[in-house]
Amino acid sequence: MEETFDREKVVDCMFDPITSLILAELEDGEKECSFLSQQSSISESEVLERLSYLIEHEFISKNSDDGKCLLTANSEKLTTIVENSENFDATLNSLEKMDSYLN
Repeated sequence: MEETFDREKVVDCMFDPITSLILAELEDGEKECSFLSQQSSISESEVLERLSYLIEHEFISKNSDDGKCLLTANSEKLTTIVENSENFDATLNSLEKMDSYLN
């Protein structure tokens, strides 16, 4: 079964300054939504909203354990988006866009 998702939308999500901070936290493994909320200075519901497209297409896994929301990144799947030659230009454009926000 072929996956259908908007690659550009995934790249935009990944390189959004706040979402990229959240994804960086998930590189080390599973994290609680509350921890990610504190690290990114946004509410837990906004964390989930920002990651909703990535969750929907299984780039991020969302689990509940004892009432706690836990998120895990599918690093392999995220990496293939960045490494995909079709997206290389889009990725560079996204990096340039992010750099312009930082400067």
